[in-house]
Amino acid sequence: MASDLELLCSHVNEKIANIKKTLSLRNCGQEPTLKTMLNKIGDEIIVVNELLNKLELEIQHQEQTNNSLKELCESLEEDYKDVEHLKENIPSHLLQVRVTQRWYMKSRLTYGQINDVIKEINKAVMSKYKILYQPKKSMNSVARNLYHRFINEETKDTKGHYFIVEADIKEFTTLKVDKKFHVILSILRHCRRLSEVRGGGLTRYVIT
Repeated sequence: MASDLELLCSHVNEKIANIKKTLSLRNCGQEPTLKTMLNKIGDEIIVVNELLNKLELEIQHQEQTNNSLKELCESLEEDYKDVEHLKENIPSHLLQVRVTQRWYMKSRLTYGQINDVIKEINKAVMSKYKILYQPKKSMNSVARNLYHRFINEETKDTKGHYFIVEADIKEFTTLKVDKKFHVILSILRHCRRLSEVRGGGLTRYVIT
C-alpha cells in the first residue's frame, strides 16, 4: 500500500515539475532576448523538419533503387541460366559453314555467297531455339508471340528436328527471301543439308 502511494506521489511530483517548466518557458518567452532566441530555435526546427522530409524521400528513392537492382540481378541471373541452357541444348546438326568444290553447284553463285546464307540460316536457328528454351515467365510479349508461333508451326514430321520457316529468316536475319535465296536452299537440299516439310501453307526447312 505504501509502495503504491509512493509511486502516486512520485508521478504527481513529476507532473508538477513539468508544469513548472512549462510556466517557466512561457515566462521566458516574454523577455525580448529569449524571445528572439526561441524564434531562431523555431526556425531551426523548421529547417530540421524539412531536412528530415528530404531524408525520408531519399530513403524511399534508395529503397526503390535497391528493388530495381534486385530485379535486374534476378533478370540477369535468368538470362545467364537461359544462355547456359541454350549451350547445353545447342542444335547438334547446324549446317556446315564451309562449302567446298565437291558440292553440287549451279548458276553463278559464289562459294562465299552460299556460306554467308548458311551462316544466316544458323543464326535464325539459334535465335528461334533460344526463345523456345527460354522460361516462359521471363519472356516479354514479343518473345511470347514468337514462342506460340513456333509451337503452332510444329508437326509430327518435325518432332525431334530443328527447323525454320521463311518468317524466321525475315525475323532474325537480314537475308532477302528472293530467287537467289531459294536457289541456295535447293543446293543445300541436294547436298542433303536441308529437307522440306510442307503443310498448312508453310514450308519448313529442316536441318538434317
